[in-house]
Amino acid sequence: MRLRGRARRRAQRVPYALLLPALLGLTFLVLPLAGLLIRAPWSTLSQQLSSSQVWDALRLSLVCATAATGLSLLLGVPLAWLLARTEFPGRRIVRALVTLPLVLPPVVGGVALLLVLGRNGIVGRWLDAAFGITLPFHTSGVVIAEAFVAMPFLVISVEGALRAADPRYEEAAATLGASRLTAFRRVTLPLIAPGIGAGAVLAWARALGEFGATITFAGNFPGQTQTMPLAVYLAMETDPEAAIALSLVLLAVSVAVLAGLRERWMSAP
Repeated sequence: MRLRGRARRRAQRVPYALLLPALLGLTFLVLPLAGLLIRAPWSTLSQQLSSSQVWDALRLSLVCATAATGLSLLLGVPLAWLLARTEFPGRRIVRALVTLPLVLPPVVGGVALLLVLGRNGIVGRWLDAAFGITLPFHTSGVVIAEAFVAMPFLVISVEGALRAADPRYEEAAATLGASRLTAFRRVTLPLIAPGIGAGAVLAWARALGEFGATITFAGNFPGQTQTMPLAVYLAMETDPEAAIALSLVLLAVSVAVLAGLRERWMSAP
């Protein structure tokens, strides 16, 4: 017992060679956020946040982020199941393509969406001619742009939950006569519900903070496509205090998301 206690104390000692860069890294990450809180116009914050333009941007951000999350759930959960439960040629390539928006610059994603879904795009030309549907520079374009960058977060989370879930439950349901769709709906979905919930929250938060793809594909029109990040960018050029106030709202949402996911993602083993 004494030797074990000594070994534990020895393992808990932090090497000074690592302590200094670790503290510098922590300072580098925390200091900008602290500066945002220090320089915030607390005395006029309520006035800054009470303007109709701010509430329009906040309402649009919440509606579009929720719609993008719904679209991600509709398409991403089956995609995650396909990657986790089936074998097919080129699965690694498909997984790489699914995760590509995570590392792709959002502006490049917006340009790619324009080339495909724009009025003269590969698919957008057909949508406009056949159905009169125009996605760019419209509220629906905001939803598409946000879903494009947010869906990979959901797919990765759900795929990890599917790989951790025991497939024998699905096999047992199949031996009892359940179809694959019934087994997925009655057995698999309840098993991976926490993973779906965590992925949905991460996708929603990512969609809420999306900027590059949105401004490139949907533009920056107040009341129609101007979300909170775009409002922050515009306010920074004319009213820095308003930009700080809007940034505080997004910071509060981010903290709330992390607090909600703390038990799943940030708890120590």
